[in-house]
Amino acid sequence: MLPTTLALLLFLAPLAYSPGPGNMVFAAMGARFGLRATLPANLGYHVATWIVTFGLGLGFSTLVATAPALFEVLRWAGAAYVAWLAWTFLRAGLSGAGRDLGVIGVLDGALLLVLNPKAYVIIALMFSQFLTAFPIPHLAAVLWITTIFTLNNLLAFLFWTIVGDGLLARFRHRDHARLLNGAFAVILGLVAVWLFVAGRAAV
Repeated sequence: MLPTTLALLLFLAPLAYSPGPGNMVFAAMGARFGLRATLPANLGYHVATWIVTFGLGLGFSTLVATAPALFEVLRWAGAAYVAWLAWTFLRAGLSGAGRDLGVIGVLDGALLLVLNPKAYVIIALMFSQFLTAFPIPHLAAVLWITTIFTLNNLLAFLFWTIVGDGLLARFRHRDHARLLNGAFAVILGLVAVWLFVAGRAAV
């Protein structure tokens, strides 16, 4: 249980903490309004994250029971996708800063998740790799993965909100951006190797 949870966290870390659009929005909010003003939007975003993730996880539970061959194809395709992500991080350039928006509330935060197609891809990829890896019933695994994913994502958003403008200033320097992307590429590459080598034994 613990090794698989650690592997899940390693898988999620580059995806959650890399400077994506959602993180940039909250970093900009933190820089302009401070942590406290962003808490309602953070709450809305992560309540929506838990609900959407749990619902998608239940769908993958059904997929495992009714179409194991399709699930296996998705699992291997997902492992290859993680390797591709590692390669894209190595090639990544500078990341843009978030837009200067007005402060957003609970509903805005929820909509930011619901209308974010990248979130659905990450959630589906996560379940395709880890749903059968935990030695517990599928429903318990869905609950566990959903909660770990949501809490990890919340910590990432809080991190970006707190450091805000100061961290963004560092990303504008090419050397720092390359160092960060290189670190994420190494982590994702290690996770891809783990998925290729150990993933089949977990199914």
